[in-house]
Amino acid sequence: MSAVINVAVPVFAIMLAGYLAGHFRILGESSSEALNAFVYWFALPPVLFLSMASVPVAEIFNWPFIWTLLGGMAIVAIPSVILARYVFRNSLGGITLHGLTGVFANTGYMGIPLFLAAFGPDGALPAVIATAVNNAVLLGLTILLIEMDGGEGPSPLRLFANAVLAVVRGPLFLAPLAGILWSWSGLGLPDPASNFFSLMGAAAAPCALFAMGLFMVGKPITSGASEVGWMVFVKLIGQPLVTWWLAVAMFDLDFEMTRGVVLIAALPTGALAFVVAQKYGIFVQRCSAAILVSTVLSVVTVSALLAWFGTG
Repeated sequence: MSAVINVAVPVFAIMLAGYLAGHFRILGESSSEALNAFVYWFALPPVLFLSMASVPVAEIFNWPFIWTLLGGMAIVAIPSVILARYVFRNSLGGITLHGLTGVFANTGYMGIPLFLAAFGPDGALPAVIATAVNNAVLLGLTILLIEMDGGEGPSPLRLFANAVLAVVRGPLFLAPLAGILWSWSGLGLPDPASNFFSLMGAAAAPCALFAMGLFMVGKPITSGASEVGWMVFVKLIGQPLVTWWLAVAMFDLDFEMTRGVVLIAALPTGALAFVVAQKYGIFVQRCSAAILVSTVLSVVTVSALLAWFGTG
């Protein structure tokens, strides 16, 4: 349990610091949006690039692991998007972010540190692969659907093409693609470049979490409580159960990969979901509330899983 607490408590504390800064009006009213823009355009791309460039391509494309991870997300997302449309009455953008909030694990800010603390450097590979998949697939698909929701075009095909163009020109697509190409090239990163990317990337997590705390000022967490509660249930209970079933019954993963993919599925919602939500001004409050609640509750659920796998 100490491994989870050592990671989750600092995450929660940064959000609390942002909330207090906003509550006491230490920063300006637009500080949350400014921090969020900094993360999206400057701090996050180096994280995505390094997560790809530092891992051999052959290790990134562990297909049984990837299909288990994606399958767990897809299965639990189906009832979520139905509820988001017909019960919670969201638009396409809201449905998309509802689905993302319920399956997007905090692999980069919480998963990798947790795996390093619990299993050491050699045991962190599942979290690195999951970070790459999350960023390349989930964020790319999310941005594509949101762009289609708000775009205008002479035909559905043209609208789709415009949305695809918006995705492939964005930093959340170009950065991991550049990292994969760099890894494939076999070239090592020069120390100045590696240090620059590391320093810039180190700002992504605290700035995103701090911005989320700022945004929460004056926004009651009970607003949309039923929808938030459903997303948290899906993230912390539904997704790990389905992912475990796929790992054991469908893809026959070994113990380390099964442990890794289930723990990743059980992680709380990642702060990057909030980054995307605030950038487009859609679903921001419910997304931030779900991140906050799932982070607090994950101290119990992830600790239980660590104990079950014999590592708690």
